[in-house]
Amino acid sequence: MDLPIDPLSDVLSLLRPRRAVSAGLKAGGAWALQFPGHDGIKFNAVLQGACWVSVDGEAEPHPLRAGDCFLLTRGKPFRLATDRGLLPIPSEAIYDRAVDGIATCNGGGDFFLIGGRFHFDSDQAGLLFDALPAIVHVQDASNQASVLRWSLEQLAGELNRQPLGGALMADHLAQIMLLQVLRLWLASDQARHAGWLRALADPRLARALEALHAEPQRRWRLDALAARAGLSRTVFAERFHETVGLTPFEYLRRWRLHLAADRLRRTQASVAAIAHGVGYESEAAFSTAFRRVFGQSPLHYRMSGSNRATMRSE
Repeated sequence: MDLPIDPLSDVLSLLRPRRAVSAGLKAGGAWALQFPGHDGIKFNAVLQGACWVSVDGEAEPHPLRAGDCFLLTRGKPFRLATDRGLLPIPSEAIYDRAVDGIATCNGGGDFFLIGGRFHFDSDQAGLLFDALPAIVHVQDASNQASVLRWSLEQLAGELNRQPLGGALMADHLAQIMLLQVLRLWLASDQARHAGWLRALADPRLARALEALHAEPQRRWRLDALAARAGLSRTVFAERFHETVGLTPFEYLRRWRLHLAADRLRRTQASVAAIAHGVGYESEAAFSTAFRRVFGQSPLHYRMSGSNRATMRSE
């Protein structure tokens, strides 16, 4: 029996994350490294030792200890250091001399971090990134979730041993870890300002979101969604807007357009068929809505050949 697709799985499937790089850092003594800006999203996990992570533009540094994981979602430069008063050296000075994917600073021995960088095959990354802070820090993550601990151990082994099929194994392990860290973060108090992601932590709102994702083409009514959530119309509408920052139908409209954009790029279906498939009664109404959000017609979007289009704020 097929498992139902939940909204988080739906969005991640649409984004199609793929690991670009996996690497490790071993360090000893006192050290500080400055990392440049980056594309995509970075995942890191501390397996041994402790340090601080500071992200450019963020007010507070985060203390990291063995078992902690963090995601860097905005591509901003950042710093790792055992002592925040130390003058950092450029990370390239260490990583350019990495051996078998492991960089070593001051001989290693006290600290071990593994990580990877995700790129996305879709241009819909704002669906996820816009709902996340610049750094997602989950403390003691590897001890909270056995699956994450196992995945970290396996990825460390892949980096250390470089076995046959290691690149493919690392891809899958990294995606498992990305999902697990997001799960742990959603269950924490830090997710209280996370828009639609925050709604997933609310069992009642999550049921409504699941319904919207399961049948985006349906002509939903507010009372039907409220019934899924087990709330009155008024309470549901207020709670959804307060949590997500959009009305249920604003959220549905955006999700429909994201789905349509993905189908325009990845299928040969006609614009009319795609419009109907995501719930629009006419191609003209769909094209108007699509142009307002993406800044170009559906046909031009399909023919552009670029995955760099971005949604405009409405």
